[in-house]
Amino acid sequence: MITPAYPPKPVPGDRIAILSPGAGLPGLLPLPFELGLERLREDFGLEPVEYPTTRTMGASPRDRAADIHAAFADPTVKAVMAAIGGDDQITVLRHLDRELIRSHPKPFFGFSDNTNLLLFLHNLGIVGYHGACVMTELGRPFALHPMTAGSLRAALFTSGPYELRPAERYRDTDRHWTDPATFDTEPASEPAGGWIWHRPERRVEGRAWGGNLEILSWLLMADREIARDPAAYDGGVLFLETSEELPSATEVFRILRNMGERGLLERFPALLMARAKAWSFERPNDAEAKRRYATEQREAVLRALEAYAPHTMAVFDVDFGHTDPQVVIPYGGQVSVDGPARRITVTY
Repeated sequence: MITPAYPPKPVPGDRIAILSPGAGLPGLLPLPFELGLERLREDFGLEPVEYPTTRTMGASPRDRAADIHAAFADPTVKAVMAAIGGDDQITVLRHLDRELIRSHPKPFFGFSDNTNLLLFLHNLGIVGYHGACVMTELGRPFALHPMTAGSLRAALFTSGPYELRPAERYRDTDRHWTDPATFDTEPASEPAGGWIWHRPERRVEGRAWGGNLEILSWLLMADREIARDPAAYDGGVLFLETSEELPSATEVFRILRNMGERGLLERFPALLMARAKAWSFERPNDAEAKRRYATEQREAVLRALEAYAPHTMAVFDVDFGHTDPQVVIPYGGQVSVDGPARRITVTY
């Protein structure tokens, strides 16, 4: 396994490629996309560059791969960011030119379905950045969340340690992106409750590996991008998050059980588990249902750890998943999890 290296960082004034490797949703939902592009220009000083499939729903995997190639090969583009996720980015992987991308390493930002490309880059020896899609984070209604903005700015422009902090309040409910009024007021939030620690007796430092749990399960089924020898991940920090599809606690346990049977879970002495998104338009759970969903998911994770990785330290409700705010995790980068001090530090 190649040890991932950090690619060169952009500086304000540079061009940043905006891609839709999973789904061309900016074409259907332009309001958060245009707002995200505006903030990239005005708040971060970067110049977004769109590619042919960025706003094209139903673009072929080959065409989406061509956009990825063009973005990485262009010497005037200094970073790459996904517009949003999707559900079929796995079909793009077979069309990617490994040598082209390996020869032009750049910071890539995305999460959810973009776990596919993050893991692909990891296997090329390139540190990626889990988080900060244009529509979901930069296109947040009313204003960027300060915690999201601070983490993204550090990940984009700086190199070195960055301490994560628990959010005081969070949001997992949404308003319709087709309604302009959605973007006029600050979204409602609720108390976050802090991180929940499991077996916090030691300090672990290792390379971050993981991403969206459902996408990892698909990659395992397709036998793509995940090392056959689980020893390749020895000593790493596993980080996992679940999506707006709200997988059941049973499904979460089964995925982790399969990872355990493959010998993966025991390789990671620490696990960061993102705050579970517990609401969707299809399942508009009330406060009690959300609390129950999050509790059942945490219990499922702990049950899997007890069976397959009983000595692994875990931290729950870290804000890097499908909830707001969202911090960036350096995929393949260094992460320190200090149990006695209750601190998490990432290296951007």
